[in-house]
Amino acid sequence: MPIALYALAIGGFGIGLTEFVIAGLLPEVAAEFQVSEAVAGGLISGYALSVAVGAILLTAALGRIDRRRALLGLMVLFIAGNLLSAVAPTYGLMLLGRILAALCHGAFFGIGSVVAADLVPADRKAAAIATMFTGLTVANVLGVPLGTFLGQAAGWRATFWAIAGIGVLALIGIAALTPATPAPRGGSLLGEFRIFASVQVWLSILVTVLGFGGMFGAFSYLAYTLTGVSGFPAAAVPWLLIVFGLGLFAGNLLGGRAADRNLPVTLLALLAGLTLVLALFALGAGSQVAAVAGLLLMGGFGFATVPGLQMRILGHATQAPTLASGANIAAFNVGNAFGAWLGGLTITAGLGYRAPLWAGAAVTLAALLIYALATRLPAGEFARATRTPVPVHH
Repeated sequence: MPIALYALAIGGFGIGLTEFVIAGLLPEVAAEFQVSEAVAGGLISGYALSVAVGAILLTAALGRIDRRRALLGLMVLFIAGNLLSAVAPTYGLMLLGRILAALCHGAFFGIGSVVAADLVPADRKAAAIATMFTGLTVANVLGVPLGTFLGQAAGWRATFWAIAGIGVLALIGIAALTPATPAPRGGSLLGEFRIFASVQVWLSILVTVLGFGGMFGAFSYLAYTLTGVSGFPAAAVPWLLIVFGLGLFAGNLLGGRAADRNLPVTLLALLAGLTLVLALFALGAGSQVAAVAGLLLMGGFGFATVPGLQMRILGHATQAPTLASGANIAAFNVGNAFGAWLGGLTITAGLGYRAPLWAGAAVTLAALLIYALATRLPAGEFARATRTPVPVHH
């Protein structure tokens, strides 16, 4: 794989760390700013909302300039947001720092997916995208525990200083290793939004929302499932989540390779597999051995869909790949919010701590059925895109 992909992966690592590490530092942050747990939780929900907004609007705004320059600008925004978080004297400024950092999240992965795909031959594009997303999965496996440990040992602000430093490394790597692409000529920003007239683009987005949302909804309440159903002590949960992270890491790489071989069959198999894993996890959650296996497989099947889902929407929107890619990143985050809401609803309804897993299985089954329908509809752009590389617009 081209070395430039690893510069993108470092950026992905820093962004993933920013997104997830705050969950482990919320008690310390809430105590310093003297706010409630619910108010401190706004640092998570505010980030997610900002990701969805930035994935569409900022990606679209940057779509007419050189992609390397766009990525460098996004990393500067990321560094600034984390520096503000590190020095913020008030909760309001801390939230602003989180929002600034989150704005670059969706656009970085959206533009980065197109850059990664353009760096390799047509038969390795999904694997290249997976390599970029490796940074995000490593952030889950290693970065979050280490970042939480640093924050608890040296103060939570130290974690955000360290993340800003990672951003600087990514900035240098992207500047040195990522090839420049001329700014696109012709067309218009409004014209790029015409991709949303495609039924296949909307079906791709819907499959992403439901397919990833089903997994994330179950993930959101795993601590309750593992302690309340599987019988693990609360102290074991962080270590168990590392098992889930290992599944993410392996699934991302294997899913990218499989998608390059046969994208439609891979997505059908992965969505069917994820549905089955979630259902079996719900049935076997009372066994600790089964729960550990369920964690690993849920992470593996869940994140294995990501490269393929990105490739699918790129194939159906070759006239505006950057905007399409950003829209799909937004769809992942909409799915996160929807899945977490639905899982919480089942618990509130008194259905027990297995219920988010059952809800996730049902949502993922819906994604599978919609995807099966989509494969039977006219392919349009996708038929041509599978035979030719995703173009760099000049």
